[in-house]
Amino acid sequence: MIGFTCKDPNYCIRSLAGCDLGQNQCFLNPLGAKQTLSETEAQVEEAKVEETQAPVEEPKVEETSVEETSAETETKSKAEKKAEPEAKKEGPAKWGIAHIFSSYNNTIIHMTDLTGAETVALSSGGVHVNADRYESSPFAAMKAANTVIESAKTKGFTGFHIRVRAVGGVGSRVPGPGAQAAIRALARGGFKIGRIDDVTPIPHDTTRKKGGKRGRRV
Repeated sequence: MIGFTCKDPNYCIRSLAGCDLGQNQCFLNPLGAKQTLSETEAQVEEAKVEETQAPVEEPKVEETSVEETSAETETKSKAEKKAEPEAKKEGPAKWGIAHIFSSYNNTIIHMTDLTGAETVALSSGGVHVNADRYESSPFAAMKAANTVIESAKTKGFTGFHIRVRAVGGVGSRVPGPGAQAAIRALARGGFKIGRIDDVTPIPHDTTRKKGGKRGRRV
């Protein structure tokens, strides 16, 4: 503890009340130091100057190299690519022809290649029902179409052109009730649908209908 001498009453608090203590007995200067206020102020100022002159250590900033940043971006991009679901690569399109024969007695679906020479799949409505009256129904046509679709998918076909045919000739020139259901089933099967043609044979003239001169006898 640094005190003040009794010789200078201006800096002693007790001098105002009349100090009768000796220099070694004063509580302001118990060690008997003969140090004045000017000297203490000078030491404090020197300590402040030394503190201000001391170099301030700046925090070291770690510099990341360009190579490290590029490597991090590459790893992030790879991780994002792995997270995204990979799109399936579509191969070359393979087209065929779906021949639909629809009458009021049955519905027959015959799938071939574009030349028509090679059979891809074949099914009819009569295979999927028990009663004869249901062979031409839309339900039987849909079942036949689904069977043909499964067989065509295994052989790699992606699209079909559709040819619809009725009896024609001297018979009915309007397709049966199973034609529409068969076309819808083929479209829902995931195939691309190209052209839809009606290839019902219509004669320029006609041949004589069966039944004779007086018609069919009931």
